[in-house]
Amino acid sequence: MAPQARIEFPEHLPVSARREDIAAALTGHQVVIVCGETGSGKTTQLPKIAWAAGRGRTGLIGMTQPRRIAAKSVASRLAEETATQLGGFVGWQVRFTDQVGRDSRIKVMTDGILLAETQSDPQFRAYDTLILDEAHERSLNIDFLLGYLKTLLGQRPDLKLIISSATLEADRFSAYFGAAPVVEVSGRTYPVEVRYRPPAETGKAAKDADKGRDEEEPDLEAALLMAVDELAREGTGDILVFLPGEREIRDVQEALRKHHPPHTEILPLFARLSVTEQEQIFKPHSGRRIVLATNVAETSLTVPGIRYVVDTGQARVKRYSIRNKIEQLKVEKVSQASANQRTGRCGRVAEGICIRLYDEQDFQSRPPYTTPELLRSSLAGVILRMKSLHLPEIGAFPFLDPPEPRRIHDGQALLRELNALAEDGRLTRIGRELARLPLDPRLGRMLVAAREKAVLHEVLVIAAFLSTQDPRDRPLERQAAADQKHARFADENSDFVAILKLWRHVEELNNHRKSQRKFRDALAEDFLSARRVREWREVYGQLTTQVKELGWKVADALPAVPTEEAGADAPAGYANLHQALLPGLLGNLGMLTEEGLYLGARETKFLPFPGSGVKKKPKWVMAAEIVETRRIYARTVARIEPDWIEHAARHLLKVSYSDPHWAKKPAHVAASLRATLYGLPVVNGRKVHYGPIDPVQAREIFIRAALVAGEYDTRAAFFGHNRKLLAQIDELSHRSRNARIAVDEEDLYRFFDDRIPEGIHNGAAFEKWLREAEVKSPKLLHLRREDLLRERGADARDFPKELDLGGVKFALAYRFDPGAEDDGVTLLVPLAALNQVPQGRCDWLVPGLLEEKALALIKGLPQSVRRAFVPVPEFARAAAEALRPGETPLTEALADFLAKTTGQAIARDAWRPEALPAHLTMNYRVLDERNHIVAEGRDLPALRRELGGEAARSLQQAAAPDERADLGRWDFGDLPGQVELTSGGRKIAAYPSLVEDAGQVALKLLDSPALAREQHRRGVCRLLWRAFPDLLKQVEKDLGVRLKPAAMQYALLGNAVAAPAAAGGKPQDGRGQTNLTLNQLLADVLYSAARAVLAVDPADLRRQNEFDSAAQTARPRLAEQARETARLAAECLEHGHRLNQQLARAPASKEAAADLRAQLPGLVFPGFVGRLAPAVLVHLPRYLKAMERRLEKLPGRPERDAQMMRSLTPLLGQWQARARREEQTTGLSPEMEAFRWQLEELRVSLFAQELKTPEPISVKRMEKRWAELIAR
Repeated sequence: MAPQARIEFPEHLPVSARREDIAAALTGHQVVIVCGETGSGKTTQLPKIAWAAGRGRTGLIGMTQPRRIAAKSVASRLAEETATQLGGFVGWQVRFTDQVGRDSRIKVMTDGILLAETQSDPQFRAYDTLILDEAHERSLNIDFLLGYLKTLLGQRPDLKLIISSATLEADRFSAYFGAAPVVEVSGRTYPVEVRYRPPAETGKAAKDADKGRDEEEPDLEAALLMAVDELAREGTGDILVFLPGEREIRDVQEALRKHHPPHTEILPLFARLSVTEQEQIFKPHSGRRIVLATNVAETSLTVPGIRYVVDTGQARVKRYSIRNKIEQLKVEKVSQASANQRTGRCGRVAEGICIRLYDEQDFQSRPPYTTPELLRSSLAGVILRMKSLHLPEIGAFPFLDPPEPRRIHDGQALLRELNALAEDGRLTRIGRELARLPLDPRLGRMLVAAREKAVLHEVLVIAAFLSTQDPRDRPLERQAAADQKHARFADENSDFVAILKLWRHVEELNNHRKSQRKFRDALAEDFLSARRVREWREVYGQLTTQVKELGWKVADALPAVPTEEAGADAPAGYANLHQALLPGLLGNLGMLTEEGLYLGARETKFLPFPGSGVKKKPKWVMAAEIVETRRIYARTVARIEPDWIEHAARHLLKVSYSDPHWAKKPAHVAASLRATLYGLPVVNGRKVHYGPIDPVQAREIFIRAALVAGEYDTRAAFFGHNRKLLAQIDELSHRSRNARIAVDEEDLYRFFDDRIPEGIHNGAAFEKWLREAEVKSPKLLHLRREDLLRERGADARDFPKELDLGGVKFALAYRFDPGAEDDGVTLLVPLAALNQVPQGRCDWLVPGLLEEKALALIKGLPQSVRRAFVPVPEFARAAAEALRPGETPLTEALADFLAKTTGQAIARDAWRPEALPAHLTMNYRVLDERNHIVAEGRDLPALRRELGGEAARSLQQAAAPDERADLGRWDFGDLPGQVELTSGGRKIAAYPSLVEDAGQVALKLLDSPALAREQHRRGVCRLLWRAFPDLLKQVEKDLGVRLKPAAMQYALLGNAVAAPAAAGGKPQDGRGQTNLTLNQLLADVLYSAARAVLAVDPADLRRQNEFDSAAQTARPRLAEQARETARLAAECLEHGHRLNQQLARAPASKEAAADLRAQLPGLVFPGFVGRLAPAVLVHLPRYLKAMERRLEKLPGRPERDAQMMRSLTPLLGQWQARARREEQTTGLSPEMEAFRWQLEELRVSLFAQELKTPEPISVKRMEKRWAELIAR
């Protein structure tokens, strides 16, 4: 039975005049919008209008208020107006307080209470009417309720909804609820004068900016005191002052108490006041009252007796920072709508005055309405609330202002990052914890971790810091001084530690303050903003209160400043503190790169902000925020360890396993673990036991690697038996290169797979199983030869273990593994013997592979040639049976055999040995004396180029005892062509040779027969001269004079020939080299002369008696031949010098000039006298004269020259191409050498026919000779 209530409507309230309209609208519609200015009486009269209209009979009339203080005051006012006891007809409920009785018909509550009731009463059956008051504030709770009711009303047609709003956005509410009727109510009764008094107009001088003091705050405080004085002079009446927050209220309260006489009552009004303190506002009083309020007094409750308002135009607003991804409490300018609401709080008892402490232009520039909380909140926090309330998914929820899908996705991603949201969309344990904290989710995540790590107090300080602006000032004109003051707080490892140092300093200053003014002065001295410090401390207090309400314990002492020495696990230790912060900052990590930048999430690259105290760049850092200005910077950074990340981000890590392989020592399958966080390699290459991760694959790898491949240490009898049997069969299969003999690994795998049960994937498990299994079957895992050897055959003689090369045996190794680097046959070559390996013989490989290689070579021939050898396999088999390996290259021997068999000639260029499969070419493995591999490959010339010098030195070390130096005559007996040495336990061949060395002759052992022959030729010639010392002395003296002019040209030769016109002028002066080049030229002349007079090739003289006989025969002609050779050399050098000068003057034809410049270095070059055979040297002047004649004729007949060049070019190009190939393999053949000089004769015939040639020559004849040459 409802208590008897007095229902009256005060006539002075504007809403009373519209009560019948409101009641009619409520009767005829399910939703009614009531829009009225502040002071119209909506809040107190709407519940009574609903009751008078018959509502509240089948359920409660519920009215929501955005704040607890408003809910209590409104309920008290309604009880007073209805002449009932509070808790009777009118009840009220806020958090922790419920005064709603069985007889209550009107219930006033916070919107959070109604929202929570969606869990216990989702249909709101306890109510027949709901009134959402102050809907214009658009808090999250209001938007949640609007969306919830929009869906619910269709299911509850009996439920009525009144939306009360103080703004002009009523049309939006109406449209949202399907054109619900709007009833507008007029506002205040008396006019209000608005005065603008920005702080600058107060005339009060700014404080000393040089001290770094925040000028804004003292000016505002002074302006506020002056505004109160101005209003006090206007007459009686209470004053309502709007301030941003509790801390500002306390400061202004202190300033006003000092400024005004004792009879003035100064009261605070903010949401966290106790009930007793709140009730002071509504009690009757005498004298003037000044109420200092936050925006709670804008619309939530009406303070009686207010005639004047002072509006600072500011409010503390929670806003999500997109930049640093957290919600911050910041002091911001209020909107025009809020400013007008504040103005509307006066003029209700008499004409009012509102002083705005900002100018009119500032007012006009402000946004019209306050941004809905949904649009300035972290959607992560919104989603968290909705999940905890079991509301529909955010994307499907009918918000008045739906958030963008991108922001929804970002919010969900952040919650997953914080480990608050599971993949299935449900809240995790951490998510449920965060939902209890009315904080930014990132900060909440830090606090949850801080509680677990026993660093809650420290992280509360840091979280409050991150929620506000940095209090450190850095005035442009005093940056150095500010930096010096702030440096004492810096920490080389962590800017978060620096925050704690700063906090301790601020608290110590506050504890020792004598007054608020002294405190501000002390902060200013340290370049700290008093206003921002106050905000920091206030937010810290709010956060502390909130966590204490949850039952969390916060230490009263100052937070500790962690150090490395404190230990990682000690309370407030460095590791504990940063491991608590890390879970909230997982998106702001960075890893140092080689270029000195940090690689962040999703390939962002950044640097620590220059103001950071962390100067030495740690390998890993975390940052409170990452901002982009001209560059990307991380603010508030700290050194962290990657294993901390692994623990904190376990739910985010993308883990992959690579290279699963058998690890022999631990006897299990291991793999490389790679774990990345947003692309950052937190773990890279850590070895882990792969068995528990993928037991099926691990078992397969265990069988294949440990048992099939034998990579396993065990004493089990089967293992030794199987390895011995497999080795016997494997050797035979490799040597014969017969895959049909080789053991198939798949057969082996199936053998073990059939016998070993599932789940066995490591050594320990296998050994345990094997012990039990062998009790019943002792030879369960023993292989049998007949099971493995599927085919017999292969003669071991066809695959020898050694290869005899020139009487020296070289070991052979075989491998049958297509694709492997050493697949096929490998010749083991001691380093000292590298230069003596005959490639021609090695091309034959071994008898067992000769048929296969012949087949591949024939198949590689052009089709026009190959069709003469069909069927190819039969020809290959016949060739393999008929041919025997020798020094002749295999292709030449095969060409001869096929030509004799079919009459089809094969040009040398037709073969394509480079296209052969790798196993059909010899692989060379070079070994040092300790049998270590020095190099390996199939390109023997390349190996010689790389290691030839080292090989020669290695041989000389082995041959040192057998060598002699400074020989003057042949007194060492006959020289064998080859001797045998030992190097590294292997026998190698060496080749004795006389070697000329700086005019002396030495007996040395060389590693190459070709090199030994070449050196011996020159050494014999030098020894011939040394056999006649008097003659040598006389000839050297004579020729030294004769050759001196030529030596100057010889000194210039290299530079001039290389690039005669490169310098654009005269060649370099080479007089400094004259003596050196004279000695070189003289040595070459003596060598060439000796070659010319000896009746045999000096390289063939190896017996002492033959040398003595040849020397006596040659002596009479030596001196004259030396003078003739010197004359030829001088003549050639003179021709060459003139040609260089003529070519430098850019002849008429560029093509001809290019050809001549290419020709000249092949005739006259450094060392040409000694390198050219005497038989060629005598013709060299004629070749050079022909070049000069060509140049002389060129201007008059360029077309004729070009025509002759065109006839010469094909032959020249073909010879050059073949010569390059031969020089890279076997060396230039005598036939090719002879053809080269025939080309010079052809040039004489073409360009200077008048100089004659020793024999008739023409292009046609030369083409025929070339065809014959390449067919051999």
